[in-house]
Amino acid sequence: MSDCVGITEVTVAAGWIAGLAILALIATGWRKTARAAVDPARGADPAVGSVGPLGAEVVEMEAPIERPTPVLRRIGAAAAGGALAVWIGAVVATVLGFGVAYGVITLTHMLKR
Repeated sequence: MSDCVGITEVTVAAGWIAGLAILALIATGWRKTARAAVDPARGADPAVGSVGPLGAEVVEMEAPIERPTPVLRRIGAAAAGGALAVWIGAVVATVLGFGVAYGVITLTHMLKR
């Protein structure tokens, strides 16, 4: 028996994978739309009475103003983010380099046969 796979079989398999992936994407997005509603039993205030037919009453309130983040904390966050980016980039480059080297060695070995 031969271990070779024909181009037709590869194309059919790729088509099945693409079709199933599209079906999975459609299935994950298939849900009821969210509607904002208030449960009257939870929103009822015994002192005021029951909630009206339109839901809970909305009251506008002033939000407290927060002071800005200190400059040293911003600089520290930027430095930490930069260090993490460099570290992750080094890890990705190392893994990618080893992968490419392995591929080149394998292909070179196959050519020597």
